[in-house]
Amino acid sequence: MKLHLTQAAGNQLITGYGEGWVAVNTIRYERSLIVLPERVIKDWDATDFDSLTVAHFERIAELKPEVVLLGTGKTHRFIHPRLTAPLTAIGVSVECMDTAAACRTYNILMAEGRQVAVALVI
Repeated sequence: MKLHLTQAAGNQLITGYGEGWVAVNTIRYERSLIVLPERVIKDWDATDFDSLTVAHFERIAELKPEVVLLGTGKTHRFIHPRLTAPLTAIGVSVECMDTAAACRTYNILMAEGRQVAVALVI
């Protein structure tokens, strides 16, 4: 299998992650955030998975992504559909996965030119 280095080409690339942190273009963040190809939203106020509300997903819906990846932390968890209703109402799918998988998947979709948003609960 031939591997290629993902290039950010002026976009936001997740360059590292670990327990309680994620790095975007080598800048380390230790709070929950939303990453899109063109910007990082550092003030997403999701403190943990259990505190997620409809309002968190309304904020993501305002960004008009094609798809949303929800990084649920160290463990893969599923979100209740009533919380993601603002996104499904506009035809945006939400994929739940652990944070490491969400970071890797975001980089792949972003490199393909997709309008992806990754919401990471840190």
